[in-house]
Amino acid sequence: MVRADDGTLLHVGVTGHGPDVVVLSGGPGCVHYLEDDGLAPRGMRAWYPEPRGVGRSAGGPHDLGQAVADLESVRRAGGIDSWVVLGHSWGSDLAVRYALDHPDRVGSVVGVAGHGLHKDCTWSQTYESLRHLEADIEIRWEPDVHAALGASFVQWIHEPDVLRRLADSTVVMRFIAPQDDIRPSWPLRQLAALVPHGTFEELPGVAHNLWSTDPDVWVDLVTRACRAHT
Repeated sequence: MVRADDGTLLHVGVTGHGPDVVVLSGGPGCVHYLEDDGLAPRGMRAWYPEPRGVGRSAGGPHDLGQAVADLESVRRAGGIDSWVVLGHSWGSDLAVRYALDHPDRVGSVVGVAGHGLHKDCTWSQTYESLRHLEADIEIRWEPDVHAALGASFVQWIHEPDVLRRLADSTVVMRFIAPQDDIRPSWPLRQLAALVPHGTFEELPGVAHNLWSTDPDVWVDLVTRACRAHT
């Protein structure tokens, strides 16, 4: 357990040895479904902070600023100078926010199957029209945490300087979209084009939850991507 700045106890799993990577799962408000040594990037020490108010972490609904502050509490508790930030789905979007707020603590961002920094109705329409085609995976989540972080996300992406901060970022950011994801990939392509050190990759033959459906592909992908800039 790690004690956050306000005293809240946060569950943090740790696996492996080597350069440090913090792994952020999706949601928002989901338990940490990636906390599994079998899913970790090989040859790295992986940290799995469970969001406050979720699963084994104390606390409750919070905003993006608090989520970023909690990641910093974990980093300091681990005595880590900087780390790779690996995020899946919502975790990819949180990784971008963390990198903008603390660029000196982020070696690189690896965002897999992220939503992107938008609230676009055409994206949502495409997603909703195809949801019935996506296999259901049962993941425990906290609706109140989900709602609070979702509202904070929308507030953040409407801030007047968010695109300027992205365009000025010095952090290497790699965005990866599964080819069979029902979520349109254009927001990730835009992010990769906007960030000076951004790249985009499409991964064929897998869907959004490849960590569950194709774990070997997931491990190979995140190992390659996370170790590229360590």
